[in-house]
Amino acid sequence: MSLTELSLENYHKGYNCAEAIIHACNTYYDLDLHEEDMKMMAGFGSGLYSGLTCGALCASIACLSKLLVETKAHDHLDTLRPYSQKIVASFNKKLEGTQCAQVKAKHYSKEKKCEETVRLASESLEEVLKEISLSE
Repeated sequence: MSLTELSLENYHKGYNCAEAIIHACNTYYDLDLHEEDMKMMAGFGSGLYSGLTCGALCASIACLSKLLVETKAHDHLDTLRPYSQKIVASFNKKLEGTQCAQVKAKHYSKEKKCEETVRLASESLEEVLKEISLSE
């Protein structure tokens, strides 16, 4: 099962966009996060519940950080910065914005809610992680 399929499966279980992606990343990349750890992403849904940065993008960067950072961000900026920027750029291109309010205006529906956002965000993350051999 792909990261995108896992993300959608989690979204259909009732997780918000950020939770769905971090749960999928945990399974797909064996991040060794526990249920209690993943609760930290809950408040990122709906753009921090204020329409700001999309929670799906926040979870994507959280996943990247867990994969790349061994100590702290400043020790890994040579890889973390460019790949974070690539994820943001890819997300922005696919979803036509990075702010939840922008994304929701284009990809939200009453029937499927943020399913399309979760799909596109997961695809975007997978594409970038393939570049650094972190995805199959």
